[in-house]
Amino acid sequence: DFPDVKFVLVDGRIDDIENVASLIFREHEGSFLVGALAAMKSESGVLGFVGGMDVPLIHKFEAGYAAGAQHVRPDSRVIVGYAGVRPEAFADPVRGKEIALSQIDQGADVLFHASGVTGLGVIEGARDRGVFAIGVDANQNGVAPGTMLTSMIKRVDNALYRYVSDAYNDEFRGGLVEYGLAEEGVGVAVDEHNESLIDAEMLARVAELRERIISGEIRVPSETGRGHGRKGARAPRIP
Repeated sequence: DFPDVKFVLVDGRIDDIENVASLIFREHEGSFLVGALAAMKSESGVLGFVGGMDVPLIHKFEAGYAAGAQHVRPDSRVIVGYAGVRPEAFADPVRGKEIALSQIDQGADVLFHASGVTGLGVIEGARDRGVFAIGVDANQNGVAPGTMLTSMIKRVDNALYRYVSDAYNDEFRGGLVEYGLAEEGVGVAVDEHNESLIDAEMLARVAELRERIISGEIRVPSETGRGHGRKGARAPRIP
């Protein structure tokens, strides 16, 4: 109905309309890096993952996180919990804290959430129990300094800026475009709030893994499979 208007769809797939650009992010790649970081930081070898709505998009975060953890620490285990199967699962911090505390009681000492506002409860639970949390999408390191190990940032801003610029210059192209580590669409946040928690050796290892993912040497799974299911076990091995 609006052929002269340019549309950008984030996290959705429409690839056959020339004035619609669909931006897909390889969240599993960034999640692999924070999973590796979590496993290096963990004392117990038990990690937690808290998802919001139990849907394929969030499974990408889970799959990458578990795979990254096992890559650097093969005996690591990820306990997985989801807040629900409806959209409100992204807006329930009380439920998020309940899941976090349950995982901590089972030995998890680093928790990664991909759960929107629900994640605020995860962070609160981690802070209350003295373990680490990992934020998502935006840089959440400043939400609870000392508790936030890092954040898996999703640079929607970079992608949208490119398309606004292209539209302004009459260079807009529709279709499906993916943003991962190579395109700086996802990444790991290190700043004044968490730099004291991550030593030089850990940073170097993350940088090495990033380059190996970009080169294709490491292929990060985007699906959880049934190897570690919903209760947590060892992640599938990386090809």
